[in-house]
Amino acid sequence: MTTTRQNLIKAEEKAWQLFKAIEANGLITPGKSEKQLNAEIYKLAKEMFAIKKFWHKRIIRAGKNTLLPYNENPPDLILREDEILFFDFGPLFESWEADIGKTYVIGNDPLKKKLSVDIESAWQEAQEFYSQQTKLTGAEFFEFILTLPAKYEWEFGGKMAGHLIGKFPHEKLKPGTFYNYIHPKNKKDMFDPGANGEKREWILEIHFVNKEKEIGGFFEQLLR
Repeated sequence: MTTTRQNLIKAEEKAWQLFKAIEANGLITPGKSEKQLNAEIYKLAKEMFAIKKFWHKRIIRAGKNTLLPYNENPPDLILREDEILFFDFGPLFESWEADIGKTYVIGNDPLKKKLSVDIESAWQEAQEFYSQQTKLTGAEFFEFILTLPAKYEWEFGGKMAGHLIGKFPHEKLKPGTFYNYIHPKNKKDMFDPGANGEKREWILEIHFVNKEKEIGGFFEQLLR
C-alpha cells in the first residue's frame, strides 16, 4: 500500500512532466495573453493526463503581474519579447494533488534570468534547512525564509510561504487556520501529525520581487 507521501510524489512527477511538455511544445511565446496561454496549457493537460480538475485556480502571471500574490486577480497581460512569467498550477491526479510553480524568461534580460535562477536556489536552501530539523513551527520556518531575499538581492513577495497538501479534499485551507500554512502566526510544529495520525506534508513556495523593476519570480513544490 502506497503512503500519502508516495502518492504526492507521483502526482508531482506527473505535473513536472506537464511543465516539460509545455516547454517542448513551445507554448511560452510572446504575443499571446496570459489567458490564452492558460487555455492552451489546460488543453495540453487534458490531452496528456485527462486532467479536468485543478484544486486551485490556474495562475499564469507575466510582467508586473508577477509582483502579485495568489489571492489577487489582475487584468490579463500580453507576453512581451523580453518577459518574465511564472506558473502556479494544482492539477489532480486520481484525487492526489500536485502543487507546483516555476518561473520562465523569454529573451535574455540578465536581471530576469538572475531572478529565475535565484528563486530556485533559495527554494533549495530552504528545503535543506527544513530537512535538518525535527521540530519547527510554521512561524520559525517563515522567519528563516525571510532571511533569504536580501541574500539574493530581492524582496519577499508574499505573506506566507507554503501550506499543507494531501489527498483531495485536504484539510481546509481558509483564513484564520494559520496552522495549515507556513505563516508568521503558525505556532504549531510542522512535524506534528494530522487529524488522522499521518505525517502532514507541506508545499514550500518562494516568491521574490523587485518592485522598482516591476518583476517577480515564483517557485514551489513538495518539501522532501
